[in-house]
Amino acid sequence: MTSVFDMFSIGIGPSSSHTVGPMRVAFRFSKLLEHKKLLDRVSHIKTEFFGSLGQAGIGHGSGKAVILGLAGFEPETIDPEIIDSFLLQVETTQRLSLLGVHDSCFPVKNAITFHRRETLPTHANAMELKAYNGDELLLSQIFYSLGGGFIVDKREMESLETTQEDNANYSLASGAELLNSYKGNGFSISALMMEN
Repeated sequence: MTSVFDMFSIGIGPSSSHTVGPMRVAFRFSKLLEHKKLLDRVSHIKTEFFGSLGQAGIGHGSGKAVILGLAGFEPETIDPEIIDSFLLQVETTQRLSLLGVHDSCFPVKNAITFHRRETLPTHANAMELKAYNGDELLLSQIFYSLGGGFIVDKREMESLETTQEDNANYSLASGAELLNSYKGNGFSISALMMEN
């Protein structure tokens, strides 16, 4: 169950889904590389934004958030005073220290791509991160930023969708079905949603 403390979290802005979410995704991806003992083999990482992230990500600082997350910063604890100088250093050197421990090539213009007209299935806020050792793909993973800073990877999203469908008392695929269900069962719409 989601608590009020999950919904109201501290983080950098301007957007929880376009800034906090991507920063958490990038941090999680770096930690996954470390966990799989791949971090020290990474020469470079590429990030692609799709859907709403691809369209509005530049204005919301999604790319900057990814750089910070890959470097090991988290939205709850980063000192806002260091952000600009850190990003300038990455842009100037074209290098990024993953989790602050492994140096990698980071040509900012080629490392982050915003697909303004391409959306991945399942969710409008999608991003894919790929870690390479030269031309060798070490790890690729799709993530979704669900809003409020909540993130899931592709497998978790599929599991979440199945769980939500399995747990619903009333199957509602459209607004028309919602209206028919609430009328047919004598519930208000809010009571029907609570049942689900």
